[in-house]
Amino acid sequence: MNASLRIRTNILLAGLVILDVVLSGTCLFFPDLWFKWFHGVLYVDPQGLLRRTGAVWAAFTLLQLIALIRWQRYPHWLVLVAGVRLTEIFSDWTYLYFCSNITWFGRIALFISPPANLLFGWILLRTWARVANAESGYE
Repeated sequence: MNASLRIRTNILLAGLVILDVVLSGTCLFFPDLWFKWFHGVLYVDPQGLLRRTGAVWAAFTLLQLIALIRWQRYPHWLVLVAGVRLTEIFSDWTYLYFCSNITWFGRIALFISPPANLLFGWILLRTWARVANAESGYE
């Protein structure tokens, strides 16, 4: 396997782990900060939907961490993480459309997240295909 491909993939996966640690940690443990940064209002979430989202992102973190550790031996982990990232391509624009208060930071973050997740998913799928083709002798 190409060393450059291995390094780039490890950097991407590590970056995704860090991103989702920050996202899930903020939602689960500091939801008031999330509301301040994204909405500029006091934290009000009587049904706990923000913390539910944080738990989903904690699962993303775990899966991405496993993939970071195992993908070079078991490349199918890249497909799983690509699927995880692709599940998010509609959620943030939906959130942005329906939320009643949004800060400039929230607007930018929610606007760039879907194309970023699409790009990350595509990169991971392409990497998996390259690794699979190399292993089968097609590259």
